[in-house]
Amino acid sequence: MAPKVDLTAMVDLAFLLITFFMLTTTLNKPSAMDIAMPDKIKSDVESSVLIDENRTATLILGEGKFMWYHGNFKKPISSSKVPVDIEKGLSAVIAQLKAKISTIPNTKDMIVLIKPSKEARTKDVIQTIDQLKDQHIARYVISKTQIEEEKQLLAALQ
Repeated sequence: MAPKVDLTAMVDLAFLLITFFMLTTTLNKPSAMDIAMPDKIKSDVESSVLIDENRTATLILGEGKFMWYHGNFKKPISSSKVPVDIEKGLSAVIAQLKAKISTIPNTKDMIVLIKPSKEARTKDVIQTIDQLKDQHIARYVISKTQIEEEKQLLAALQ
């Protein structure tokens, strides 16, 4: 008769180890950004919200670059003439706009409109939001670009 090895104890030990490591291991918790989305009610969609132009700064994002203006697009209080690199110049522009808006009388805090163009990458939007949070700016909106804004950005990039 041939010798046999009883593997029952080894199988029991393997299952005990697997169970132990499954129960004691912590999985990475997904980290997501909180975004407050408004409810879609027909009456709200049709009504427009009036915001003081002195409080608003708009950032038009392209691929790795952005342009900005303070106030209204057609008659800005101040604006950039050439695209600025997001990684190098965004924090300085936000700090400059925040300081300028805080000195205007009868204004509260700054509202930033983030308008990514079709060329903007997700990375660019995330970097912009991160910079706004670093500068302690609580009010920002991600919205669509107007055709004129996108044309101006594309013309400046070429």
